[in-house]
Amino acid sequence: MTETSAMGSGPAPGVFAQAYLHGTKAQLEPGDLIRPGHTSNFGSRRVANFVYVTGTLDAAVWGAELSVGEGRGRIYVVEVTGSLEDDPNVTDKRFAGNPTRSFRTREPVRVVGEVVRWQGHDAQTLATMRSRVAELAEQGIEHIDE
Repeated sequence: MTETSAMGSGPAPGVFAQAYLHGTKAQLEPGDLIRPGHTSNFGSRRVANFVYVTGTLDAAVWGAELSVGEGRGRIYVVEVTGSLEDDPNVTDKRFAGNPTRSFRTREPVRVVGEVVRWQGHDAQTLATMRSRVAELAEQGIEHIDE
């Protein structure tokens, strides 16, 4: 249910649409589309059938920090152009419900801006997570379930 203003259309004052974020190392510009069908930023780098987005800054930070590739991690504010579904890689597999507000879509998402000031995880936390991801890869467990 969407709350509307006294004028009868649009959101009521103080009600905002959900912002979605995408963490990566790719350098993108406003207006660029991120589409399924490209090499994944994670795991064995197979072709991704989905684009992944999140509604939390922390999950976007992990995406930016853990994605493969050269350069610094980046977090983009994106506009979803199609329907979203819960990301099964985290929803009810690693966390009850969807506290990270992690979703995926088969439709492109449009870059509308970049989060330029964000705090990454400390070196030890990041090293621990990278080590865990490497352990899973050695066991043949794919990070992304497409």
